[in-house]
Amino acid sequence: MTRKSKVLVTGASSGIGAMYADRFAARGHDLVLVARNAERLDRVGDRLRTVHGVGAELVQADLANAEALNRVADRIAVDEQIGILVNNAGIAVSGTFAEQAQDDLAQLVAINVGAVTLLAQAAARRFAKAGEGAIINVSSVVGLIPEFGQAAYAASKAFVTTLSQAMAIELSGKGVYVQGVLPAATSTEIWARSGANPASLPPMMEVGVLVDAALVGFDRRETITIPVLPDGGQWEAYQDARKAMLPSFGGVSAADRYSTA
Repeated sequence: MTRKSKVLVTGASSGIGAMYADRFAARGHDLVLVARNAERLDRVGDRLRTVHGVGAELVQADLANAEALNRVADRIAVDEQIGILVNNAGIAVSGTFAEQAQDDLAQLVAINVGAVTLLAQAAARRFAKAGEGAIINVSSVVGLIPEFGQAAYAASKAFVTTLSQAMAIELSGKGVYVQGVLPAATSTEIWARSGANPASLPPMMEVGVLVDAALVGFDRRETITIPVLPDGGQWEAYQDARKAMLPSFGGVSAADRYSTA
């Protein structure tokens, strides 16, 4: 029987990352679990080994730290047993864009954009060379909602969605599958960590429901999976409207609607 590939999951000590680890362990995959909190990571690893009988290697790393990030990227680059990357780690910051501390925004960009990009590239390079592999980038529907009021967070997730789409196009002919997963409001600790007022929070999807739906999309090889969206045709229409503009983007003159004559 062919040995199943290892799955590397970032942000694996809680929430969406921990649930992805559980679901892939249930499918018989050994794991490499990456997170900042070593104590919580230990508990997740112990439970997965006991419940599912899989291997679970633990890597304590703060992905906002360049040295730690490079260490994880190097592991992806050289460990040929890793065949799936779940690029899940991300943070949010409370308050309006004008009010948010510069250091907090710098950390958000470092994790949500920088770490996601570097780890995705490390996986893409080796997977493309091997002719197989899968990359799951966890984005958010907030990246489609500038009206939401979280400018930097929304922009970071819009980046992840576009990155996923572009990677999918580039890598599809090389045997590498890329999926962007766009959760809506999900019951995880990111809200409390960002300083959000619990009384102001909307109803939320349970983490298990989210990940199970996302894995249906994974098995179907969807490029973009939006578990909360009832009508997939709406996403297709959104893409069709975007693509309809593409021929105009190659022009060299301003459109007539901007003429001052």
